[in-house]
Amino acid sequence: MRKFQLFILVLALLVFTFPAKSEAVINEVDTNFDGKPDQWQHVSDQGKMMKIEHDGNFNGTVEQVEFYGATDQLMRVEFDRNEDGSVDHFQYYGEDGKLNRIEKSAKQNGKIDWKELYGPGEKLQIVKIDQDQDGLSETQQYYNEQGQLERVERDTSKNGKIDVWQRIGSGKKLETTAFDTDIDGKPDQWQIFDDSQKPVRIEFDTNKDGRVDRWEQLGRNGKVVKVELDRNFDGKVDMTQQK
Repeated sequence: MRKFQLFILVLALLVFTFPAKSEAVINEVDTNFDGKPDQWQHVSDQGKMMKIEHDGNFNGTVEQVEFYGATDQLMRVEFDRNEDGSVDHFQYYGEDGKLNRIEKSAKQNGKIDWKELYGPGEKLQIVKIDQDQDGLSETQQYYNEQGQLERVERDTSKNGKIDVWQRIGSGKKLETTAFDTDIDGKPDQWQIFDDSQKPVRIEFDTNKDGRVDRWEQLGRNGKVVKVELDRNFDGKVDMTQQK
């Protein structure tokens, strides 16, 4: 009998010493007051927000989930834009709560083919595009402090090396395009465009020394009207051909 009483006493001490841990809770919220929940808040046993699920179009399907860190700071948001059950859009936030990266499937097939990188003030800096969804971005777009596209780099040969460089001017107009025709990592041909986006001049580095030695002037019809040559590669025109 005494042993049984001692066991009960020890068990009671354990209960008071190690209280049962409360479970996390889910708050169901009806934001549009239609009688059905459309938001689910997952709260930890410490009262910290862990994630929030949203049914933004009130059709009973969750298409947006927000994930929070230890300090209730938003860390990541996932979207199922076409509501097929697969996440196709991710937004990542830094410790300051500012957006710093977006990854998404532009084709909405579950494969990431579009990445946006953001700098201070949540300003878009770079967009990386993987058209064939092989895991390598073939096109990279660079933006200035005003959020305007200023240059584009492309890997048209899909060998992991940039071979086309485009410079964008004011009004989103193409100014120049440079080509690496021999795939050595350096441009050797340039096209210069006017305000109407028509090429007016083509420049060539025929001996691959990094300097232009042939200039072709184009007419309004796009045909060559004049050619200038630097035959000894000293940086000076020494021959002109009129077409």
